[in-house]
Amino acid sequence: MSAARHVIFGTGAIGLATYDALRRRGETVRLVNRSGHARVPEDVEVIGGDAADPAFTVAVTEGVAVLYQTLNPPYPEWTARFPALQAGVLAAAEASGARLVSMENVYMYGRPNGQPLTEDRPYAAHTKKGQLRAGMARGLLAAHDAGRVQVAIGRASDYFGPRGGAQSNLGDRVCPPALAGKTATVLGDPDQPHTYTYVPDIGEGLAVLGEHPDAPGEVWHLPNDPETKTTRQLVDIIYQHAGQPMATLRALPPLLLRVIGLVNPTVRELAEMQYQFQEPFIVDSSKIATKLGVHATPIGQALADTLTSYRHR
Repeated sequence: MSAARHVIFGTGAIGLATYDALRRRGETVRLVNRSGHARVPEDVEVIGGDAADPAFTVAVTEGVAVLYQTLNPPYPEWTARFPALQAGVLAAAEASGARLVSMENVYMYGRPNGQPLTEDRPYAAHTKKGQLRAGMARGLLAAHDAGRVQVAIGRASDYFGPRGGAQSNLGDRVCPPALAGKTATVLGDPDQPHTYTYVPDIGEGLAVLGEHPDAPGEVWHLPNDPETKTTRQLVDIIYQHAGQPMATLRALPPLLLRVIGLVNPTVRELAEMQYQFQEPFIVDSSKIATKLGVHATPIGQALADTLTSYRHR
């Protein structure tokens, strides 16, 4: 193995955005996933294996400085696989003495109830996945507080951007239709304000959490546009960048998701999270902007770059 200083577990959209941010800094990076293959230059080391196996994770992280946990199993497999994956990466961080930067979402907070989500908000999840996320976050912070490992947690709202694909509400169901002048499809109520986090900003934020002396022991919301727009407003901007006179938009109602969920396990798991799209859902990221100097890409530029990534696919 090469003498990498940084190891990223996971090569999905977030893992590769983190890789991009580290390479911009001139850092050496090793990627770890199940297959041992990823869409990166040939000189980048990619190792395949099971991150739930501590013997494997310890072996591939010996002597490194920072580990990034960006793994995210399919929704139907969260309960069975996610805690073990985190435990494997945590064991590697403890064995190597490396800082652990863990990527999370905001499910553990539960319903916003009319208030922006901030890092000091209590965990009040009413969903199965939110409660799982809360337990995993508590475990990481407990390990940090016990002095076993340095942990910094980054949290993002629903993401969009290059490589976002079908997982993004502003991805495959919006950008290709915009380019073709057809109808876009989104989840939930498109006229509610909703925070979306740009994938490259997530990668940059996680890289900063890996290097900043004040990052460990804290939860940080990764940078979001401070002026939250509705999903419809964001789709309108995408259509404008695509040269379309106006957006045409179809929303998938929760009832339809429940019906589809009868035969589709992923959609079935998605249904419990639809509360996020039925009321204002605003994630405040002023802490990372103020204390670490990490700011969101202007939303117009972020949406234009996302659309460009689809033009080049």
